[in-house]
Amino acid sequence: MVSLVIDRRFRGPPNSGNGGYVCGCLARHVAGDAEVTLRAPPPLERPLDVLTASDGTIELRENDKLLATAHVTGIDVLDVPKVSYEAAEEAVRRTPYDEQTHDLPACFVCGPARVHGDGLRIFAGPLQAGAVPGKPVVFAASWIPHGSLSRDDGYVAPEFVWAALDCPTGYCSVGARHLGLNGNETALLGRMAARIERRPRPGDRCVVTAWPTGREGRKLFAESALLSSEQDVLAVARTTWLLVDRQVQLGATT
Repeated sequence: MVSLVIDRRFRGPPNSGNGGYVCGCLARHVAGDAEVTLRAPPPLERPLDVLTASDGTIELRENDKLLATAHVTGIDVLDVPKVSYEAAEEAVRRTPYDEQTHDLPACFVCGPARVHGDGLRIFAGPLQAGAVPGKPVVFAASWIPHGSLSRDDGYVAPEFVWAALDCPTGYCSVGARHLGLNGNETALLGRMAARIERRPRPGDRCVVTAWPTGREGRKLFAESALLSSEQDVLAVARTTWLLVDRQVQLGATT
């Protein structure tokens, strides 16, 4: 039996794994592009079982509790915004959350309380200073992967590419004024699909860009892309976020 243990370093909320990272870990057991649905917060530092169901679905379980499922999917993200590394650096200066206002300041991906080399420190901000009424706002962030993220082949491990594509979609989703959001909402990743064309190497100058694509009640939809410094598309993702109560986000209730 295959098991997965989520190290505390890779947390999102204080006591559960970062959604994108967990999705990426489970996607490694899928042959092809994957879609992962998170069904319960994955706990930290406990052995979790990775199983294959009779229909081929990959399941993440803790005893009898189903935490996540993954399956093969097709993903085609069109019209990816091409953003320069310099423009992404400027967008980071407009990120809406700092250590005092961030809901999860210790998040592995976007937590401002995490130091370089520990967290990814991806701080997405709007590409333009002012929102255009009725129009979606594209968010972007610069990112230089740390050496600790590489696999034996010298490239960034897939689960960290998934993680990098995750949180920026949350930022742009709750920042979607044209969808009736004000930026103060609390949300959790519910579903994520991704396709990796090429993984960067540690030290490469990368750009993560994300944009909202719609809303259905408490479900928020967004897409994201990882770009090289030459603005080539390295990976793409689509996500579904769920508006939740703050205590649910923290794992205090289910």
